[in-house]
Amino acid sequence: MKSLVLGVAPLFLVTACAAKAGVPAAQTPAAPMLPAAQSAQAMGAETAGTVAISDEIRKACGIADEDAYFPFDSARIQTVVPPLDAVARCFTAGPLAGRSLHLIGHADPRGPSEYNMTLGEARADSVQSYLALHGLPPAEVGTTSRGALDATGQDELGWAHDRRVDVVLGS
Repeated sequence: MKSLVLGVAPLFLVTACAAKAGVPAAQTPAAPMLPAAQSAQAMGAETAGTVAISDEIRKACGIADEDAYFPFDSARIQTVVPPLDAVARCFTAGPLAGRSLHLIGHADPRGPSEYNMTLGEARADSVQSYLALHGLPPAEVGTTSRGALDATGQDELGWAHDRRVDVVLGS
């Protein structure tokens, strides 16, 4: 099994490096081929990333501390996300109506920096699209990417924390 993983690792790196840096926001960078033992099912929640809603927004909107998940090498939101639904309601008809918010996309440190910046932006854009579908005008939601600049993880659990979108009040 170890030789299979070692044999596929260079292929994984080539796949990650070959991704186009200018991926449009509506597209998600292609997921690399993984050995069967490391399939999405086997890797489970450890490969997920989160949408981290700031304490200030959570308190103002009465939102519980829950997560939305991004799979490895993806910007797709995996499920209906009640906390993001609550953010949309809060910013359209709740206590923060009329205020703007900012989404900051992040990536784990694996892969080239330009690719990670693009992936972080795609994640922020994905959350912006989700919020727009739930009534929050895109003009009131700014997006940016930090890529892997703030990454601190050194293993799967740490990298999962690095794959996130921070939701903060706009200025």
